[in-house]
Amino acid sequence: MNPNVLENKKAVVAEIAKNLGESGSFTVVSYQGLTVAEMQELRKNLAKVDACLVVEKNTLVRRALADANQPALDEALNGANAFVFSKELGAGPKALFKFARRHEHLVVKAGIAEGKALDAAGVKTISALPDKNGMLSMLLSCLNAPIQKFAATVKAVADKDAPAGAEA
Repeated sequence: MNPNVLENKKAVVAEIAKNLGESGSFTVVSYQGLTVAEMQELRKNLAKVDACLVVEKNTLVRRALADANQPALDEALNGANAFVFSKELGAGPKALFKFARRHEHLVVKAGIAEGKALDAAGVKTISALPDKNGMLSMLLSCLNAPIQKFAATVKAVADKDAPAGAEA
């Protein structure tokens, strides 16, 4: 094999492994049947949520998964695949499933989230999770609820104990 080709493949594997390490989630999708315009639309949608779509050889991705100590996705790595790297855990899968509702040719095959291999149903579950801001607002509302109930109770007791004619 040509040494230049081998070096290029090693560089691609290293880049994929680096992206795997920096990503919150990794998703394998089949894109056969999508037009060039649809692929461009998908890339734009993914870029809006800080995710990127790449098309690489399955063998190079297998090697990168092994190099990055990630679980193997051998069953999903056959045929024409594209790979989505997402910074946030659910952002990329959410954008993929939203796009797949309108384009039946995009099929989510498998993925990796937090070092665990997921099938298509697992990736769909990840896509249903709220984003980081949504999770923080839910946490804050849970923390704030007991304080609000306590304040309402104190106000009710104070209103009950106050004489009726004392309001002015």
